[in-house]
Amino acid sequence: MNYRYQAAETFWRNFYALSPAQKLAVRQAWLIFKENPFDSRLRSHKIHTLSARYKRTIYSAVIEADLCVVFFIEGDTVRTVDIGTHAIYR
Repeated sequence: MNYRYQAAETFWRNFYALSPAQKLAVRQAWLIFKENPFDSRLRSHKIHTLSARYKRTIYSAVIEADLCVVFFIEGDTVRTVDIGTHAIYR
């Protein structure tokens, strides 16, 4: 499926706070993510606690070690909500 992508202000604020090396890792992962947000290299998975809280299916894709992006899909649009460590799941 061809998705459109939108990022929340929280995503951008936290992206700009990342180190240069983390930003590079995000840019490399983006090349995979925009083709398929569920590509096995991203280890995308459902975040049950956030899904229950927001009453919609929320996913996380792993960028590197403890850096992940949180997103949901609405129709043909992937909306990235936040980026950071696993602490963003709280």
